Amino acid sequence: MRDSVTCGAFCDHFGLTGKEALTQFPSLGAPGGSGPGQGHVKQCELLQLSRKQRRLCRREPGLAETLRDAIRLGILECQFQFRSERWNCSLEGRPSLLKRGFKETAFLYAVSSAALTHSLARACSAGRMERCTCDDSPGLENRKAWQWGVCGDNLKYSTKFLKKFLGQKRIGKDLRAKVDIHNTNVGIKAVKNGLKTTCKCHGVSGSCAVRTCWKQLSPFHEIGRLLKLRYDDAVKVFSTTNDAVGHSELAGPHRHGHSGKQPALPRPTDLVYVEDSPSFCRPSKYSLGTAGRTCSREGNCDSMCCGRGYNTQSRLVTFSCHCQVQWCCYVECQQCMQEEVVYSCKQ
Repeated sequence: MRDSVTCGAFCDHFGLTGKEALTQFPSLGAPGGSGPGQGHVKQCELLQLSRKQRRLCRREPGLAETLRDAIRLGILECQFQFRSERWNCSLEGRPSLLKRGFKETAFLYAVSSAALTHSLARACSAGRMERCTCDDSPGLENRKAWQWGVCGDNLKYSTKFLKKFLGQKRIGKDLRAKVDIHNTNVGIKAVKNGLKTTCKCHGVSGSCAVRTCWKQLSPFHEIGRLLKLRYDDAVKVFSTTNDAVGHSELAGPHRHGHSGKQPALPRPTDLVYVEDSPSFCRPSKYSLGTAGRTCSREGNCDSMCCGRGYNTQSRLVTFSCHCQVQWCCYVECQQCMQEEVVYSCKQ
């Protein structure tokens, strides 16, 4: 596959594992940093990168900040999508989780590669990367794009750089390696599939005598929602030998309408996994369990609390109400209070 990449050090270190993803990055230009033009070099040294990745980072001002944005984007989106699940994408237990082949591991690989692809493309169009700029759509010159404010997200450069940064490996015989590569590419494809063409008209009185078009990525929430659907329908796979080509490949259960004796191959958009997930009900090396988690009595309390029941607590909350716009430039609100009932899982 032309676009196949592996997570490499990205998934093994700063993209997926524990809390260092959020705590190792000082703000760019923070006090005590290097002189002008050298701040990004220091940022690169603070990242857990391979030797090749560190060289690339040093040569690309803006990359370290983009990597930090990608980490945060992936983590926050994962936690948002799983906010109502037993496993809520917490950082605790993540290193142990990544050593296994669960559905949750599949999602982590996909959302991390998607976040990096998305962040790189957006950084190019925002002018934060020196070696790339707007997308190179036919007939759209960068100078004109900036003039009209229609700089397209450069997904082409993003995916090309991503392959170089993460590194490509030959697909070996190891089942987990194949699974990780597959799920990484699912994340990249999710970003590609969300690319759309947006156009802007120019002309007298708003006529469309001249039209400028550019490529624009979908909001990352949409990509995260798509990957969550892929997670819900994830396919359990095993390794099988393809006699026609002489090497092993991923295979899953037969689908409806599939004919023949050969196992069905997972689709390029399927998230895949190799072992069933734990319940995540009790504290373990994979998560903190669900004790104390808030839930919805009509929604997910029974499932999240794993049959242990839930506590009910009432509390008063303050919120702004009866807001009115005052001339000219401010909003005046009253403070109201109401009782709120909170449900949380028992120990």
